[in-house]
Amino acid sequence: MGSVIAKTGVKREKGYLYFLDKKGNVAKVQMKRAGKKTSKAQVVVAKAGIKRKSGYLYYIDSKGNVCEAKMQRGRKRAKKK
Repeated sequence: MGSVIAKTGVKREKGYLYFLDKKGNVAKVQMKRAGKKTSKAQVVVAKAGIKRKSGYLYYIDSKGNVCEAKMQRGRKRAKKK
C-alpha cells in the first residue's frame, strides 16, 4: 500500500496506540478502555524526524517502520442500481 520512509523497528505492546507525533517521531499512548482511567502522557519510542508532505497519510506498519501512502481524494461514487 505505502512505501517505507524510516526503518525504526518499533516493538508494539498490547494496549498502546502508536502514531507519528508533530515532530515526526514515533510515539505511543495508552488506549482508553471503558470504565478505566488512563494517562494522556505521550512517550516517544523512536526518533525519526520525518517531515510530513501534504496529501500523504503516515502510519506505523506491522514491522514497526514508518510508511507513507498517497491519500485518495475525490473518487467518484458508484451508482446504485
